[in-house]
Amino acid sequence: MNTVHHHDRNKEWAVGTVSKLSPMNDPWDPIGSLKRYGEHRLTSVEMTVAQVCNMRCEHCAVGHTLIMREPNMLPLDLMLKKLDQVRDLETISITGGEPTFHMSTVKDYIIPILKYARERGIRSQLNSNVTLDYARYEMIAPYLDVMHISFNYTNAMDFHEVGFVHSNHQISSSVTGKWFDQMMENTRKLTEGGLLVSAESMINYRTHHKLGEIHRLIDEMGCQRHEVHPMYPSSFASSLPVLSIDNFRQSINQLLDVRNKEMWMLFGTLPFYGCSTNPEDHTLLKRLYEEPNVTVRNDPDGRNRLNVNMFNGEVYVTDFADIPSFGSIYEEELDDIFNRWLSTHPLAQSVNCHCPSAACCGPNLLVANMYYPNVDFKNRQSNITLG
Repeated sequence: MNTVHHHDRNKEWAVGTVSKLSPMNDPWDPIGSLKRYGEHRLTSVEMTVAQVCNMRCEHCAVGHTLIMREPNMLPLDLMLKKLDQVRDLETISITGGEPTFHMSTVKDYIIPILKYARERGIRSQLNSNVTLDYARYEMIAPYLDVMHISFNYTNAMDFHEVGFVHSNHQISSSVTGKWFDQMMENTRKLTEGGLLVSAESMINYRTHHKLGEIHRLIDEMGCQRHEVHPMYPSSFASSLPVLSIDNFRQSINQLLDVRNKEMWMLFGTLPFYGCSTNPEDHTLLKRLYEEPNVTVRNDPDGRNRLNVNMFNGEVYVTDFADIPSFGSIYEEELDDIFNRWLSTHPLAQSVNCHCPSAACCGPNLLVANMYYPNVDFKNRQSNITLG
């Protein structure tokens, strides 16, 4: 491990030790910075660099923002300047749309931003469907820490049925089958090359009964991490059937029964909390805590992370555009926008709670609204102790 110092524009950061990402070291989890500073700080910035995508997944949480032709992006220097100003920055994420859709975006934005992150000693993640030609991912891999892919399929037909529901023209299963095979082959090449590939599966009405089979394919591709999240009820997904809490609990337990215990499993934004009065929730949370190589990540959005739209400079507390823009990088520093959100917005106040005994920073806003619309989490106390 080494301490990294970054010099730029007469500023210096002592970022600290750069250590291997692992179940013991997940810098995207806001509970780490909360413990370190005694308060939530902006340690993670996500950038939306694409509004186009070759897929139209039925559960896409940003589906209604996708377009066919993109406008010009804001100057790269402006974004890097805004990142410079974030004093406690630890991680960045690059998302879309499909960020790698245009090779010009890869060369002119993604790689320079990743190089900046490496120079400054901060961790990076790229969200991609990895269905395009391998060459573009090969260009990115040397500068990237985590390739984050979505994987909710047991076969090519699943991929066709889930991934192209909202396409504006018919795409044959033979074409999507080739993309499915290319996605799996690209993933194998990236993991064989040593890049950490984290495959995320959404728990929803389609997947909850077949997570074990999905996990097996993720394992076969060599992915070092499997992420599992509830389906976010946003955009395209807002009209899909809502899974019951009991089905969530059952599917997670079944997945834990059959998973590869050597693989890192990361659960995020789960609808189970230490302040629950349901003993079944307590049993599941304790199992998640005690299982080897399993972690439960607290929700970063609005706690230690902001999202910047690289086309208009608008800043969001989540990349799922249910909450309107909360500022612009043309007008404010990101730290100031973040602090204003935490201190003034009623939605931020409604879930700004922390139960140390349950290692919990409070619920995700979308998940809380879906399952606990009338619950005041700030007036609840944890009923379990983990560790």
